[in-house]
Amino acid sequence: MIKNVLEYLEASEAGFPDKTAYMDKNGKITFGDLGDRARRLGSFLARKSVKGKPVAVFMEKSVDMILGFMGTVYAGGFYCPIDVTMPEERIRTIFSVLKPAVVLTREADREKVTELMAGLDGDTEIAVYEEALQYQVNVSVLNSIRKRSVDSDPLYVLFTSGSTGVPKGVVVPHRVMINNMEWLEKEYHFTSEEVLGNQVPFYFDVSDHDIYSVLKFGCSMVIVPPEYFAFPVKLVQFLNEYKVTAIFWVPFALCMAANLDAFKAEVPKYLKYIFFAGEVMPVKQLNYWRKHLPDSLYANMYGPTETYVCTYYNLDREFRDDESLPIGFPVRYADILVLDEKGELVEPTEDGSESRQGELCARGCTLALGYMNSPEKTAERFVQNPLQKGWPEIIYRTGDIVRYNSRGELEYLSRKDFQIKHLGYRIELGEIETAAGAVQGVETCACVYDMGRKMIVLVYSGEEISKRDMLRALESKIPKYMLPNRVLHLEELPHNANGKIDRKKLEGMVV
Repeated sequence: MIKNVLEYLEASEAGFPDKTAYMDKNGKITFGDLGDRARRLGSFLARKSVKGKPVAVFMEKSVDMILGFMGTVYAGGFYCPIDVTMPEERIRTIFSVLKPAVVLTREADREKVTELMAGLDGDTEIAVYEEALQYQVNVSVLNSIRKRSVDSDPLYVLFTSGSTGVPKGVVVPHRVMINNMEWLEKEYHFTSEEVLGNQVPFYFDVSDHDIYSVLKFGCSMVIVPPEYFAFPVKLVQFLNEYKVTAIFWVPFALCMAANLDAFKAEVPKYLKYIFFAGEVMPVKQLNYWRKHLPDSLYANMYGPTETYVCTYYNLDREFRDDESLPIGFPVRYADILVLDEKGELVEPTEDGSESRQGELCARGCTLALGYMNSPEKTAERFVQNPLQKGWPEIIYRTGDIVRYNSRGELEYLSRKDFQIKHLGYRIELGEIETAAGAVQGVETCACVYDMGRKMIVLVYSGEEISKRDMLRALESKIPKYMLPNRVLHLEELPHNANGKIDRKKLEGMVV
């Protein structure tokens, strides 16, 4: 029985000691070196008494950062990725909430960390990565730490802004990642021959699919240089050079490739698995991928950071550009409850019609432990299952509105935050976005609601389209009461570092 993710690392290290595990612009590392260096880091950090405590790994996205994660876990702590490129104010806020026992960083960034930590409470120690790598492995100390580990121990903390814009530290235990990896093996039959092309930042949970697949399956991962997404020819050449077989990207990255006609000259020759998650994937751009790579497996993964991946849908049919993809079915290690406004269970209909709407709630081994140093916020979202009165059972309320379609598949409709009351009607802004995204010439789009003027505002990028032509195109897709009152064209919609549309910034620009 697996109880710690390091068991995956050690199994792959024993089976493939000389094989490349991770690659970045600076080089690569074998499983043998990965294990040795991680244990050196772990032995060094164990001297700092980090067992059961958070360690902030402050580095640029790199193989070294992953080593920092593994070293932290060897020492019995749990890591928090902090990229050196993140805004300084956000880093200070994260430090103030996280209260790390140690910040692990390079010598070149020690002074910057000192400045960022200035004025914050606590006794945080700064550990220099280069120094830690020279430390000798202390086998007895590491064995003692492992012996007392359990699968509910925290593995990492990721900070997500959520709907409020204030960072919340989601604490995720080992068992979430272990269950996901075991499910991936059964569902997709990954092998040691896979090569994963990593796109997302390490402080976004989608990256864990790449990082831990390497450890679980003994396969390899290469970090795709972010600048290549603006140059489709280079991007495709890179994927082919490294023989990338699987990607797990945010929809924004897939859409950029489609909008730039990335496969005009050459297609990725080795891609077998195309996973995506993070926000709604527009079908129009996805159909571009399916047209050029018809034999690949496409999977829509769903789950907020608090649940990791809790539902999935492997595309098994064609979709029109103006349709929405289902989020499918629960993964094997989770269960889904759809609860209406009265807290009553919504189930698929017997006559094959669409079900009522409700909030998606998750239960089982997919749940995070809660929010770091925030019991009040934890109590708001991690709640007792209202359908279970006999014993304590925690579920997570996602705030996402869903329903079952005629096939019994879950369909994402919108966030609770995106549901508005307009002209007496309850409207899901996500439905308008789906319709607008299918309009010829539109690359990306989003809707916001101007509460003061009681107006629906559609903002889009791509070809400039007159308001009359846009409304004419939308009239055949959505009811008249849902038609936007304002239509604005931007060269580019604002996105955050995770690749999602920054709706708060957009609202500030147009309302």
